[in-house]
Amino acid sequence: MVKVLDLHFQGAEKVIASFLLQSREGPVLIETGPESTYARLEAALKQEGVDPKEVRHVFVTHIHLDHAGAAWRFAELGAMVYVHPKGAPHLVDPSRLLASAERIYGAMLKPLWGELKGIPQERVRVLEDGEVVDLGGLRVQALETLGHASHHHAYLVDGLLFAGDIAGVRIAPGPVLPPTPPPDIHLESWYASLDRILALRPEVLYLTHFGPYRDVEAHLLALREVLEEWAGWVLHRLKEGLSLEEMTERFEAYWREGLRRAGMEEEGMRLYELADPPYMNLQGLVRYWQKHHPEALG
Repeated sequence: MVKVLDLHFQGAEKVIASFLLQSREGPVLIETGPESTYARLEAALKQEGVDPKEVRHVFVTHIHLDHAGAAWRFAELGAMVYVHPKGAPHLVDPSRLLASAERIYGAMLKPLWGELKGIPQERVRVLEDGEVVDLGGLRVQALETLGHASHHHAYLVDGLLFAGDIAGVRIAPGPVLPPTPPPDIHLESWYASLDRILALRPEVLYLTHFGPYRDVEAHLLALREVLEEWAGWVLHRLKEGLSLEEMTERFEAYWREGLRRAGMEEEGMRLYELADPPYMNLQGLVRYWQKHHPEALG
């Protein structure tokens, strides 16, 4: 029922996925990946016998460039793009999104993520929490799942949950890790989202980074544990008064040690680094403590 399309981000396998489903209203895509991998996505669709022009329904979990950067390409071909209400304005006018990405990536913006263009308002459909889109019997339900981003949906289709980033990054055979980049990380919301997913008891989690996992409960509980560990680690370093530079060096060593203990070798670590860069995880958690709990830093 679900085809996992590997977008070969930066030439690497198992970093970013797009998901192809079939409906009576034609092919449906969940996640587009960045525009830099659009040619690969086009080729993967054609391998499945799908012309990109036939894709009329595109669901993005949130508007970060690794998830929705190529959505405008499908809108240009006539697709409707479904998104969280807070993400929609940035698909129509991506100038703020681009400015923020330029600050982070500088000259690497285009090589990493490709080109970004606005999507006409009439091609963007806002979905509210719990709303169901019925595509000729294929029912896609939007579930607001905040914590990683303030504009994040997971999509439930027949017991399968397309989880975006809320259910973490896991590149088999490695462990699940949380993606915690700035600016929106909010741990209390994230824990609530994990509780919501656990209560739904989906059969399979489809992770954009990367692929399907059936050990749903163990996976989500392990993710919560790592989130709590990382947040605690960052809080202690902040209380020690370390500079961001020193903290980054220490966090990267701590991150690598965690992956080593989980049995990951250099190549596996490189894939995690592409999907979920540790320096960005650190920055997101630093911002969380400074913004939401300055009293804890005293």
